[in-house]
Amino acid sequence: MEPIDVRTMMNAAAGAATISAADGAPRQERRKRLSPAALAVTNEKVSKAYSTVVISGVVRILDFLLLSAVGLGLYLWYVMPGTSFSWQYTAAVFGVAACAVISFQAAEIYDVQVFRGQLRQMTRMVSSWALVFLLFIGASFFAKLGGTISRVWLSAFFFVGLSALFAERFVLRALVRRWAREGRLDRRTIIVGSDENGENLIRALKAQDDSDIQILGVFDDRNDSRALDTCAGQPKLGKIDDIVEFARRTRIDLVLFALPISAETRILEMLKKLWVLPVDIRLSAHTNKLRFRPRSYSYLGKVPTLDVFEQPITDWDMVLKSAFDRVVGAIILVLLAPVMALVALAIKLDSPGPVLFLQKRYGFNNERIDVFKFRSLFHDQADPLASKVVTKGDTRVTRVGRFIRKTSLDELPQLFNVVFKGNLSLVGPRPHAVQGKLQSRLFDEAVDGYFARHRVKPGITGWAQINGWRGEVDTDEKIQKRVEFDLYYIENWSVLFDLYILFKTPFALIKGENAY
Repeated sequence: MEPIDVRTMMNAAAGAATISAADGAPRQERRKRLSPAALAVTNEKVSKAYSTVVISGVVRILDFLLLSAVGLGLYLWYVMPGTSFSWQYTAAVFGVAACAVISFQAAEIYDVQVFRGQLRQMTRMVSSWALVFLLFIGASFFAKLGGTISRVWLSAFFFVGLSALFAERFVLRALVRRWAREGRLDRRTIIVGSDENGENLIRALKAQDDSDIQILGVFDDRNDSRALDTCAGQPKLGKIDDIVEFARRTRIDLVLFALPISAETRILEMLKKLWVLPVDIRLSAHTNKLRFRPRSYSYLGKVPTLDVFEQPITDWDMVLKSAFDRVVGAIILVLLAPVMALVALAIKLDSPGPVLFLQKRYGFNNERIDVFKFRSLFHDQADPLASKVVTKGDTRVTRVGRFIRKTSLDELPQLFNVVFKGNLSLVGPRPHAVQGKLQSRLFDEAVDGYFARHRVKPGITGWAQINGWRGEVDTDEKIQKRVEFDLYYIENWSVLFDLYILFKTPFALIKGENAY
């Protein structure tokens, strides 16, 4: 039997996004019913997750800054009053601090699981810190700098620096343990496959010490004797079709397949349904006889897995994008405040009613959010759910409304969503109205994989919009192209890409295509 190409499976699943549902048959349910066991999980209070990668990175930065502050503080207090300022001490402080961080990394004490403990990280820290100073003393000797470096300062730097690190780790240990109790560091995981393979996988995950995997339950389509109602103590929560709805009601970080990789057809059919979710999806390989190269695996503790889909824009990328949205969004908001004031005045003078209104739209992970817009319709004909598409010559649109819709000035209040509410980004897939339709079909009924657009936070402008796919959606091609361009953006995101889209947006708005 030939090895399965996981990348081919991934591309095949992604290809489903551009297949238009030509028959237009509506789906049986808009909101699936979940089993009592699944509902019990979704009703539990869930805290927002913290990225362990970001936490480890922040601790590295804090270590460097803390040691630098201690070294420079001791120099300014003890050495400098009797001499002139010396750049040698400054270089030595920064060099020691940088080497300490590198040494701590080599000693593997930047793992969040290590932060929870005490003895292990303290012993490693003492030995690593001592090694750094031994190396510094040796380098000073060979560079003949021993007479210019104060021994009192050097000794104080060692002991005060170590004490400061101890104090920092005690605080960090308390924070990490509290976050662990709140579930902020756990990877909430569901298992696909409620059979013997599923039981073996769950037992292997539970057998690991200090594991961050929290298993919520198992899902399986089979109703025969092969599918267990309780799998290694974990309840069966439903079928594969229930996972998408389950993930929208509670936080899921990882979907782990316990099925053998040889079940290629079955796995591929499931992936076509699940790839729209903003979660990591992996195939367990701990019991598979089919083996890949070691570098092909990623590990959950000691359990080998194969990555199929990864959650887009995570860890430092998420921090960077969030900071970009808030900072750049605030700048744009200040610069455009006069324009927004003029638009508000024109709306108020043109027709009675409020200047702003809230519209229901789909946000991240298909959650419903309220977005701000300038009112462009007559107040008594407002349509906050956008159940009726605005078309060319629509009599509901005011005189000012035609202009601001044509130029997309009606979208400017969404900057408040970006800067203050945080449920929109500057750049991303546009948040379509919850009742947005194409010829009586909701958008997700017209295009398979439509909800994959919601794997990231929606944006005020996007890759599809600057390429001409904005405004009225009256053909299959228009909604299909939007999805294609949005998925391209998600897979190729970068800050430079966002800047490019922002730069091109005004030029795209000048054309005013498809906007009525």
